[in-house]
Amino acid sequence: MLTEQISPRYVDLDSWSTGEMIEAMYEGQLAAAAAVRGALPAIAAAVDDAVPALLRGGRLVYIGAGTSGRIGVQDGTELPPTYDWSPDRLVFLMAGGLNALVQAAEDAEDKEGVGAQSVAEAKVGSDDVVIAVAASGTTPFTIGALRAARAAGAVTIAVANNPGAPLFDVARHPVLVDTGKEVIAGSTRMQAGTAQKIVLNLFSTSVMVKLGRVYRGMMVNMRARNAKLRKRAERMVSYIVGCSAEEAARFVEHADGEVKTAVLLGFGVEKDKAISTLQRHDGNLRSAIGELVHDRT
Repeated sequence: MLTEQISPRYVDLDSWSTGEMIEAMYEGQLAAAAAVRGALPAIAAAVDDAVPALLRGGRLVYIGAGTSGRIGVQDGTELPPTYDWSPDRLVFLMAGGLNALVQAAEDAEDKEGVGAQSVAEAKVGSDDVVIAVAASGTTPFTIGALRAARAAGAVTIAVANNPGAPLFDVARHPVLVDTGKEVIAGSTRMQAGTAQKIVLNLFSTSVMVKLGRVYRGMMVNMRARNAKLRKRAERMVSYIVGCSAEEAARFVEHADGEVKTAVLLGFGVEKDKAISTLQRHDGNLRSAIGELVHDRT
């Protein structure tokens, strides 16, 4: 496995000055980002397969151990506040349980059967989208879990950093990000971890856009739950509708903090009709606005 091999480039890392060391590690981070380019078609295919399942009510299920598992949890937990994704539609299957987020459970990843059991206990089904992340691509817990998820008919995605990783054999969508040898041999929190975070950012953000939770580059599915978010909501409504800040604040208040509903209120639609129109278009604001424009022409 390349991620476990010693890189000649960094053999003398511990003898360098702080500035030289940091510059070298920075180069590794740039290389990790560049390595993602080759995976873009695979990520796009995974997104296009995931969206229909999620439109049927499926869940996003993240699987991993150690650094890879923590990166998956980070990606998933950011979706509710950013896109109002329901926490009920998020599942985290972490080797060693969620306690392993803050305290390493290094022996927990060695049991393939435990991974499979965790998928069974989560009742993963054909409408679920399962993303398994493992730098080596050999982690037994992650392989067992993804194999069970595929057998259950789920959309299965594997993200790994070693060519020919066994994890790819049990995934519908293998996503290889070949980040090569690490700055510190085996420390996959470096290049591999950076690349994994980029892949998950691209995947989950694209999914949310495709699900209609973004409009004109804005997180319009966000719900204004505090002062900062209310101000953000008001700015979005003001920008989209073309109204004053005071009017936008009134629309957001009347819409109970729901940005998309507030936008339609700003266009002169009654609240009940705004809600039903959005429901008819699966929450897609662009489509809902298009219907209103069509009705008025």
